[in-house]
Amino acid sequence: MATQEIRQRITKDEPTTASSTTTTTSKTPPTKPNKMAMAKKGLKSLSIAISIPTILTILTIYLSGSNQRYESLQNKPLWFPPTWAFNFLCLISSCCMGLSSWLVWAEGGFHKQPNALPLCAAQLGLSLCWKPIVLLMGSNYLGLVVCVAEFGALVGCSRMFRDVNPIAGDLLKPCLAWVAYLTIINYKLVYL
Repeated sequence: MATQEIRQRITKDEPTTASSTTTTTSKTPPTKPNKMAMAKKGLKSLSIAISIPTILTILTIYLSGSNQRYESLQNKPLWFPPTWAFNFLCLISSCCMGLSSWLVWAEGGFHKQPNALPLCAAQLGLSLCWKPIVLLMGSNYLGLVVCVAEFGALVGCSRMFRDVNPIAGDLLKPCLAWVAYLTIINYKLVYL
């Protein structure tokens, strides 16, 4: 107790210099209930970060219908994915983006890189609006613009996320590959 009072007096009363003795304070490790509470908060925020884009993607898939326009395309190349694979890859991409965003958020990256959050939101919005634009409305040119813009947003997110957490940047590589493939598909749809 007396040592703490001396340490407090030293830090309050006189400024410390390099020649003076430094005080070391040891932080007590968190107790088991504190660790459990922190883990529960982390798990809760992780589930929210992954579930929001995933639920929005599922909702978009559901509202876009059965993709009859996509299935009934004449002269469709063999490398076009079937509808189930198309929807599955969209879900995987949104889960990877949610996990990557959470990793950046957990390290305070949205404060370090303030432009990352708007880019992340733009990517989510563009990915959600592509399917209704192309497969419901049949606007392939606008869909191509959306794909290119989404790819640009993902490249920006990947660079900013990599500065904060390299794993978060690497998690966006499958998303980049998917959007590049989607852009090629959309480009081919323009000329079918």
